[in-house]
Amino acid sequence: MEGIVIRSMSYADIQQVHAIDKQCFTTPWNISSFKHELGNKDTILKIAVFNEKIVGYICLRTLLDVTYILNLTVIPDFRRMGIASMLFRDALQELRKSKPDIKGITLEVRESNSAAINLYGKLGFKVTGRRNDYYQKPHENAVIMEMNTSENVL
Repeated sequence: MEGIVIRSMSYADIQQVHAIDKQCFTTPWNISSFKHELGNKDTILKIAVFNEKIVGYICLRTLLDVTYILNLTVIPDFRRMGIASMLFRDALQELRKSKPDIKGITLEVRESNSAAINLYGKLGFKVTGRRNDYYQKPHENAVIMEMNTSENVL
């Protein structure tokens, strides 16, 4: 989408990102969680900015040899415009530079979130399992999705 800038998140962005988290998730992170991830050398945090307003973010963390998408969201008025894909591609590019040996990325998504499941499928993720009662507020199963980064050429 024209006018969207993807950049690394900074401490100055935490309040806006926290507001997005509260708007988009039933169990949002607290501010200290964002501060913790910003200080973690194994985390990639990217934001999407439109007219100086943050409209989405992604958080990836690598643990040993696997990278996890912890959160990826875009505010409702900016969804279905390719912003989530832009965030993911930018984060993946940084991941490949910083950790070239990483072979896979994994995530959990609410079973009812067909839009996210479809998006991840288009990005190269495949459903590999389920976690029963993974989510709270409301209780729901998670779909586990994984992507082999060596096969994906995004």
